[in-house]
Amino acid sequence: MRKGMLEYCIMLLLDEKPYYTSDIINRLKEADLLVVEGTLYPLLTRLKNDGILSYQWQESTQGPPRKYYVLTDDGKDVLKQLEAAWNELESTVHNLKMKNEE
Repeated sequence: MRKGMLEYCIMLLLDEKPYYTSDIINRLKEADLLVVEGTLYPLLTRLKNDGILSYQWQESTQGPPRKYYVLTDDGKDVLKQLEAAWNELESTVHNLKMKNEE
């Protein structure tokens, strides 16, 4: 479940703008979702291989060029599907909680 949520959270971030890997980790940490590079890199690679993400190189003032990840058009479609599934799941859980409180 956490793996699927992590993918969804990464895609939500990348829907805002392109992000460098350490920026993704920092944003997730700000949201109280702790992720290490050893978890993130394979996930980003798999999402790229699945056509959900791509990347672009950008020059850096602090060393070599950096790889910034972006959502592809297919990735945006998958994100919409995940958002619909999340909303449905959230509604179901809310309904179950409300019935338990009655």
